[in-house]
Amino acid sequence: MAYTINKKIISYKVVNTEDKAITEQTELESQKIDLESMHENVARPEILYGSTYKIKTPQSEHALYITINDMVLNMDTEHEERRPYEVFINSKNMEHFQWVLALTRVISAVFRKGGDACFLVEELKSVFDPKGGYFKKGGVFMPSLVAEIGCTIEQHLKKIGMLQSNDLDNHQKQFLNAKRKEFEAIHSDTSTLDESGNFPAKALLCGKCQTKALVLMDGCMTCLNCGDSKCG
Repeated sequence: MAYTINKKIISYKVVNTEDKAITEQTELESQKIDLESMHENVARPEILYGSTYKIKTPQSEHALYITINDMVLNMDTEHEERRPYEVFINSKNMEHFQWVLALTRVISAVFRKGGDACFLVEELKSVFDPKGGYFKKGGVFMPSLVAEIGCTIEQHLKKIGMLQSNDLDNHQKQFLNAKRKEFEAIHSDTSTLDESGNFPAKALLCGKCQTKALVLMDGCMTCLNCGDSKCG
């Protein structure tokens, strides 16, 4: 590229690769957008975008409704993102009112603090009820009501992109579908299925996905839900 010099040359300097890289980096930093991030002093906007999830456990006749409201940061830019701002849990069952209210306030405070709040998911999912857990629809075992609240928050964080989804790829799905058809051909009696009709009633609990879908196939214990197998 040619440049026309209209002024008198009074000095010159040969720019090497390192100097050029520093100059380009300085220009990029000067053009960098001042991105907004979640922190405890951020002002609550007039509009929050919420999602409500229903939890129905066999331990109570009343359902639990979890509402998570999100704040949109850097709206209308390429850096736009949703971050959870607050959570509410409502139910007609007043038995758990005190600890549920405390839990929502603590979780909301952690959300507004900023940073990586994903650790909450594993902390909540690891809570066990000394009276025993329960199986939710689909045969998934929940060690406690708090653990299911953690699973619901995990579902929401995956939805807004804060957590990566661990969905099976097409090859794994095809493998599991083939295994299910093979098992159904051997056990064609519908009475052998559980209440949801997804997995055999006598299936064992999978230690990986916590679902009653572990069956003996080809001399090896195989999970029909996540594909985990003792034979690799």
